[in-house]
Amino acid sequence: MAQYWLMKSEPDECSIDDALTAPGATVPWTGVRNYQARNFMRDAMQVGDGVLFYHSSCPEPGIAGIARVASDIQPDPTQFDPASPYFDPKSDPQNPRWLLREVQALRKMPLIDLASLRATPELADLLILQRGSRLSITPVSAAHWDFILARWGA
Repeated sequence: MAQYWLMKSEPDECSIDDALTAPGATVPWTGVRNYQARNFMRDAMQVGDGVLFYHSSCPEPGIAGIARVASDIQPDPTQFDPASPYFDPKSDPQNPRWLLREVQALRKMPLIDLASLRATPELADLLILQRGSRLSITPVSAAHWDFILARWGA
């Protein structure tokens, strides 16, 4: 059964345009440093799951494209790189703490900004809209996925 996710990326690190121009339109989803988000990737995500590619920490946050989970789980190499902002000196190469999945961008869409998402009653319980929700990866219900694609023509 297909599952769906909203995955946040800062566009100055990796935008939907960057992902679309990457080889195979596929990018490693590095830098996840929250255990709950990591556990979603590790325990629940499957290759082929749908992804709402969300631009965050930018002047206009919102859903910028559609993607899919493109790989099995693997260690995030940035945890071992002292030059990376995601370096984790406590992570053991024999038992990596942080993981990644590759994500394949499928298409860009007109930005669905946060205000539009908040103004849509059908999306009131979308996790990204909940107070205090700061996770970079959140599950999306099939109903929300279908509604977003139908409403905004994605």
